Amino acid sequence: MKIGIIGAGQVGSAIAYACVLEGIADEIVIIDQNESLAKAQAEDLLHATPFASMVQVRQGQYNDLEGATLVMIAAGAAQKQGETRLDLLQRNADIFAKIIPQILKAAPDTLLLVASNPVDVITHLVAKIAAQTHNISPSRVIGSGTILDTARFRAEIAKHIGVSNHSVHAYVLGEHGDSEVLHWSGATIGNIPLTNFAAQVASPLTQESRAQIDNLVRRAAYRIIQGKGATWFGIGAGMARLAATVLRNENAVMTVSSPLSGLWGEGKPVCLSLPRVIGSSGISATLMPELTQEEETALKRSRDILLEATHNLLN
Repeated sequence: MKIGIIGAGQVGSAIAYACVLEGIADEIVIIDQNESLAKAQAEDLLHATPFASMVQVRQGQYNDLEGATLVMIAAGAAQKQGETRLDLLQRNADIFAKIIPQILKAAPDTLLLVASNPVDVITHLVAKIAAQTHNISPSRVIGSGTILDTARFRAEIAKHIGVSNHSVHAYVLGEHGDSEVLHWSGATIGNIPLTNFAAQVASPLTQESRAQIDNLVRRAAYRIIQGKGATWFGIGAGMARLAATVLRNENAVMTVSSPLSGLWGEGKPVCLSLPRVIGSSGISATLMPELTQEEETALKRSRDILLEATHNLLN
């Protein structure tokens, strides 16, 4: 299977590297306006294949996406230190108005996976452009949403409790950003509610420890950006996992971002993360987990923030 990656920077190359290591595709086409960078990344990645899976990696143009099952978008301006994801809005909007029609002209049947920030609003924009220019269903446009935040949440819970993070089931909902909602009430370890499990292994979740985990999850990007300028390994692995879910038709449940209308009576569509079933045709179902009143209020606030940001971009 062929996949395309738009953007050969740190995120795009991390996505490609994770895909190579996991053997997710037979062919990877990397496209960037800086062709020298794309060629260099492709050659470097190709030299990793003898240690991993035999994947053809090459730099290409948009017409080389013909036949691609999915295209992952990691283009756009990078988040600067001290800048929120929503501050990126206007700097990135114009880029996608040019990129999406070129992708769909070459590969009209592809799925679009979006990693560019601010991912919820950019996913909304990509879905709108794809629908207007090529009548693409919103279910075929998937933003990475809170897959990375969810991974951070599970990793920090596991670290606090002292168990494998593969045994932790917990989600982050809403915006991939400052208003994200950590779904504490639905978190489990080995099918046991988190609070009960923590008490049984003598690692109780106090108000202080919850606040610490919340800070570690919610402020992770800011700390990493302060230390090294950008984040790329986590989202690279997350996007590769998302690509595998699509290509293998796993029908896995992941917290991705996609347009949704009618959330608590709000008629305007907005992209935010909820648990969604994902397979080869894209998103087949959106799920609403049980929420406490506090969590529901926080999720409504996150929705409202994204509605305002989306309205500001598109009007």
